[in-house]
Amino acid sequence: MEMDERKITIIEGPPPTFEPVQPEMQFVLGSALEGPEPGELAVTRVRALNGPELVERCYRAWRDKESIPLEFRTTLGTVQRVPIVAVRYVPTEEGDILFLWVLLTRQVIDSLVEESGWADDEEDDDFADIF
Repeated sequence: MEMDERKITIIEGPPPTFEPVQPEMQFVLGSALEGPEPGELAVTRVRALNGPELVERCYRAWRDKESIPLEFRTTLGTVQRVPIVAVRYVPTEEGDILFLWVLLTRQVIDSLVEESGWADDEEDDDFADIF
């Protein structure tokens, strides 16, 4: 499989918004926090033309012991990539909705906070306050 297939890219629309993961989900996905770079678990929702195919793409990567990132452009146009640790799709009348649980590193969080225009003196250590 080509490397380009080992990612999910948001092609159009605004950058994703990330929400902190509830404590019980952090327990379930806790091993994701043990990776090479510490981070915070977050969830985002994105529309998809073919949710089952994107879920299958994630499963294939994980089965092959590879990571699969979510790639998106920020409001300033920079490209960010965050690893997807879990995925689920929900079919709706308007199209499929993908729920993507991702690992946000401190570097990505800092970048998103900076681009959002938050003041440097604001307290950004609390992940729940960032998003």
